[in-house]
Amino acid sequence: MIYRALRWITGIALHWFYRDIRVVGRERIPTNGPLLIAVNHWNALVDSLLVGWVMPRRITMTAKATLVDNPLVAVLFRILGVVPLRRVSDESRKKDGLPFDRARNTVAFREILDLLKNDGAVLIFPEGKSHNATALEPLKTGLARLALQARDNRAISGVRILPIGVVFDSKATPGSLVDIRIGEAIEMESWPNSDAGTLTLEVAARLRALSECGVIRSEESPVRLPSRSLKRLLITMAAWWGRLTHQPSIQVARSLALRQSRDADQPAMLTIMFATGIVLLAYVLQIAVVGMLVRSFWVSVIYLVSLLGGAYWAAFENQPRRS
Repeated sequence: MIYRALRWITGIALHWFYRDIRVVGRERIPTNGPLLIAVNHWNALVDSLLVGWVMPRRITMTAKATLVDNPLVAVLFRILGVVPLRRVSDESRKKDGLPFDRARNTVAFREILDLLKNDGAVLIFPEGKSHNATALEPLKTGLARLALQARDNRAISGVRILPIGVVFDSKATPGSLVDIRIGEAIEMESWPNSDAGTLTLEVAARLRALSECGVIRSEESPVRLPSRSLKRLLITMAAWWGRLTHQPSIQVARSLALRQSRDADQPAMLTIMFATGIVLLAYVLQIAVVGMLVRSFWVSVIYLVSLLGGAYWAAFENQPRRS
């Protein structure tokens, strides 16, 4: 219930920031079975939100373990079921000069393997970091090792690796475009060997093909119902109401995000985070005022529904027509 609500909110927030999010190859997404989702990592938390919105099934996300040093983030991770992974760069060498702890992710790997055993889907960024480069960074072997352990050590059948390329027109710019490209899944049951390095190279090749060709521009026209249709009129009114009631909060969030941003990864992420919080606060204040003025529970509920409907149609009013 919480996951579905957050996914709905995320879809609206993403479409408020980006003009269009286009998905290519949606039919390649496995709707069931154990799945490891490999994604390039160019836009911090936004990458996770985009993939979570596109996937028709619940996914478990992974994130760098240093984020749980923040108590609020740690609580949020527990609620959402995020699995923290500790990277080599997160480890500090011991004073006596001993090497990094190679077993640092044993518990996290066990949790992911348990999820796969139960036909779960897990999102992993094999580059191990978010970055601003236009090319794929060298991949870590963790995802490949997980896939091989699932097949060879845990005897989990049907494991697949799904490569997804996320490409931004201009990731920090409102009103820009995003392409999400779904590749052909790697079937682990037919993968010929148990070498993590070779499997990592194959994942890298597929991700590179999906992510390094730039945003595809098109002349698709927005979906326009006949201007005189009742449905078109209602959608237009709802979208206008949504812009009227949400745009001030989003502008404040955007200003705060730009002030707080230190690199290109942060403007979109911070705008979405700040806007979600400010909009929810605005909802509480508006409903409280309406409740005091009319003293009617049902009028307050109707007003809340109008806010949610306005937010939705302001985001999705003019989505391009798909074939």
